[in-house]
Amino acid sequence: MLKKSILAALTALAVSGFSMGLAKAEFKLDPRFTDANSDMVADTPTDPSKLTDPDTLIFAYTPVEDPAVYAKVWAEFLDHLAKVTGKKVQFFPVQSNAAQLEAMRAGRLHVAGFNTGSNPIAVACSGFVPFTMMASKTGEFGYEMEIITYPGSGITKVEDIRGKKMAFTSETSNSGYKAPSALLGSQFKLVAGKDYEPVFSGKHDNSILGVANKDYPAAAVANSVMKRMIARGVVKPEQIKSIYKSQTFPTTGYGYVYNLKPELAEKIKEAFRTFNWEGTALLKEFRTSEPPQEAFIPITFKENWNVIRQVDEAMGVSYACK
Repeated sequence: MLKKSILAALTALAVSGFSMGLAKAEFKLDPRFTDANSDMVADTPTDPSKLTDPDTLIFAYTPVEDPAVYAKVWAEFLDHLAKVTGKKVQFFPVQSNAAQLEAMRAGRLHVAGFNTGSNPIAVACSGFVPFTMMASKTGEFGYEMEIITYPGSGITKVEDIRGKKMAFTSETSNSGYKAPSALLGSQFKLVAGKDYEPVFSGKHDNSILGVANKDYPAAAVANSVMKRMIARGVVKPEQIKSIYKSQTFPTTGYGYVYNLKPELAEKIKEAFRTFNWEGTALLKEFRTSEPPQEAFIPITFKENWNVIRQVDEAMGVSYACK
């Protein structure tokens, strides 16, 4: 059973300064998809000619850090995925959220982990069907958005960002852009372009390194990424100072493209469900998160991403597909 209830998350969201209430965010799938069962994700096509059964499954992990590092981290899982599905499996090192979204939309990406903020767009526009995410063995999951600076920057509280540069990751990122933008505007009355200069680093690790190296006076990041970078020695704890920490958000959602043959989709689910984490590079990398990420648990987009759709609604995000 999931430990973080959506009601609790929404309550915390309101308390933390996001003025958005409990109204449901407007969410629609691209017209090329159907949703007969109202689960908010694209239905598997009923026409057999529209199903795909690729010889090689292409897998991509959300582009938050160095792809070369994560190709090795995911190697054992991808070997397991290949064994369960009977398919060849290839790791696709995507460089941006936009590239990942377009790859799945164009049929070049079959299995993926989309970051928190990209999930709704992936579902609406690319036919992504998320069904699992990482959690602790007891079912605890999630991460927090933190606004960070470096010691001696002159920034000791969020209000001190006024008149300075503020680094975000990309416009599709929940913790790297949407949530902190809503927070800065609603709680601290800081308007981008007027009260501070927004800059975009492209990835969480770029923002974290930028702050640690004093290139950015402040940045909004996912603290799960920051903790893993500190654990690997990429940055030192004393290089970074946190001035704000949000409530918990769901983390990266994993799933497949909607038009895979149902038998193959079930095998992909089975691979995630039966993967043995013990002694793997995946466990070594993700257990440094808090809570530790050491198991895959079932999720639904309709329930677990409700809080993210609320953030999108507050930001005026459109799910129109280009």
